[in-house]
Amino acid sequence: MKMVHRSLTGFLLAVCLTAQAQKKPNIVLILADDMGFSDIGCYGGEVHTPNIDQLAKEGIRYKQFYNAARCCPTRASLITGLYPHQAGMGWMAAASLGTPAYQDDLNKECVTIAEVLKSAGYNTFMTGKWHLTNERKIDGMVTDSWPHQRGFERYFGIVPGGANYFTPVIYSNNIRYKAPDNFYLTNAISDTSVKFIEEHFATGRDNPFFMYVAYTAPHWPLHALQNVIDKYKDEYAKGWDVIRKERFEKQKQLGLLPENAVLSPRDSAVEAWDKIPDEKQKEFAMRMAIYAAQIDIMDQGIGKIVSKLKEEGQLDNTLIFFLSDNGACAEFISSGKSKQVDGTAESFESYRINWANASSTPFKEYKHYTYEGGIATPLIVHWPKGIAPALDNSFVSDYGHVTDIMATCVDVAKAVYPTTYQGHAIHPMEGKSLTPHFSGGHNNRGKIFWEHEANIAMRDGKWKIVAKTPQGGAFDKSSVQLYDVEADRTEMNDLSSKYPQRLNAMYADWLQWAKKIGAFPFDTREYGERIQASKRNVNGSFNDNLGGWNVKKTNGVFAEISVDTTSQLTGKQSALITMEKPGEKPAGLLMNWPFKAEKGEQFIVKLKAKANQPTSFFVRLEKAGDGFDKLIDQQMTVGTTSKEEAFNSITVPENNTYRIALYFGKLQQGDKVWVDDVELISVKNQ
Repeated sequence: MKMVHRSLTGFLLAVCLTAQAQKKPNIVLILADDMGFSDIGCYGGEVHTPNIDQLAKEGIRYKQFYNAARCCPTRASLITGLYPHQAGMGWMAAASLGTPAYQDDLNKECVTIAEVLKSAGYNTFMTGKWHLTNERKIDGMVTDSWPHQRGFERYFGIVPGGANYFTPVIYSNNIRYKAPDNFYLTNAISDTSVKFIEEHFATGRDNPFFMYVAYTAPHWPLHALQNVIDKYKDEYAKGWDVIRKERFEKQKQLGLLPENAVLSPRDSAVEAWDKIPDEKQKEFAMRMAIYAAQIDIMDQGIGKIVSKLKEEGQLDNTLIFFLSDNGACAEFISSGKSKQVDGTAESFESYRINWANASSTPFKEYKHYTYEGGIATPLIVHWPKGIAPALDNSFVSDYGHVTDIMATCVDVAKAVYPTTYQGHAIHPMEGKSLTPHFSGGHNNRGKIFWEHEANIAMRDGKWKIVAKTPQGGAFDKSSVQLYDVEADRTEMNDLSSKYPQRLNAMYADWLQWAKKIGAFPFDTREYGERIQASKRNVNGSFNDNLGGWNVKKTNGVFAEISVDTTSQLTGKQSALITMEKPGEKPAGLLMNWPFKAEKGEQFIVKLKAKANQPTSFFVRLEKAGDGFDKLIDQQMTVGTTSKEEAFNSITVPENNTYRIALYFGKLQQGDKVWVDDVELISVKNQ
């Protein structure tokens, strides 16, 4: 009997342990923003990141893991498991470039990790930066591609790509509001993440959860809390040259790089530290101190999340990922009310190419580009119940890509990735599960591809092709280089002339992929130029509600400009102008659409309108801001049936910002006017 009892006890214990081992893990996906490869301590940096470093010590780190070179493309790829173009995000959310791959709004041919894991019994939460919705749609509160509509039950953060850390507009599910006083975005993201975890387990539910924590740190602007900045006020007086050397030596000591690794030269655009004046040194030391503080504060928040998981008894069976969305950011930003580099809300600065070069250690290049400095990211994976304990504090030498995160989540959650979703055919996953690495195995990753602004790359085993295309220039196949990144991780020795057949074969593979995902035609125009080109495509059918339109009321006018959805004119939606009380004369009520025009251009403005009773309004094409330089100044009389008009402009006198302006100050109380199909047509460019 005693033997039977022991056998039964052992059997029950085995069943219990097996059930425990098979319980689906919680998953926490943490993404840093614009953080360079070498910034955190466990990847060579001097920034204080004890909580991130502890995750690495108790988990695994990847020597070679890749993002998609820029924020929007990486976020699309990460959350869908596809290449960015397949998800509609080949460029940026700033503007549609007119093709499905560059519609720059998350499409319906993809599913998010949240959408997939919900089907496997997960609760889903997100905090932080989304940046996967076209900015015109954000402005118009068109929510179909917002986090809450793409699988996240609870969302808190910013839907656009960036914000003042102290005074952002905040989004909670589909509601937006101004941040309260004494606000700091990084802490709000961390604290809300902790709150979501706490409230999830307070319900007593046994469901696992998936949470995506997308920090904006350390993306510009340089905004941080003074007490944390003070920790670093003397750290960077030694300058970027010393910091690069110190980080490089630490990377070799850690085993992240081999002893024979070569540090890329300082960027030729960056002066030697000891060649710049003392005052400039102080300013740049402060830039890096604020940047470091931003990472430090993020790390403190990650510590809070980990502590809450531990408090809930969930840390051991929570799979945590930590990575960055692109390489270091070399962008020059300086647009605040104050030009003081002090980390306050009035400033709006970046740390510049000077420090980005240090953050990229040991690599060359930055965000935007597909050299290692633009696409290499730290990846830390922590999961005590899922990663063999013998692997703690070890490196994974296999390379991987952000598309692998979806595949891994589907794998560990025992979820089914769909072929169709909500009536749409879904692209198959492009990634491979990382779970073989959790037991010391290999996943035979195979080929990975990149394209962003005609900066291209492909990785296949130890070989990599890569090319950089200048802004405003044309891609040149002869610029494609070949590297053995196993022997030459910092891409110092171009082997294209030595192995031309290999380069041509890899380029042919890349070309086949690029055609498949719709990477052509390449667009290398400057950021602002693309946005201005998109402004010529007026939201004149109001499919994005009033997104992109400016509305102004003056002199006591009580009126509303809204979107009517009762199909009054051409499509389902139109603008509806309702005059409740005209106000004092001259009454001001207008809606306008700004765009850039060049000297010598001429335009036609077309539109349709109707009213509930005969009335009139002015259609103008004028210089923005002051309303002078009127290129069109016409009165449009409308009645109860639809009327279409086309107005021709005079020649644009100078390069400037102009606007289509519809003035409704003549409307009387009770007047209603519907406007639809507003078009701007360029007819002459001398």
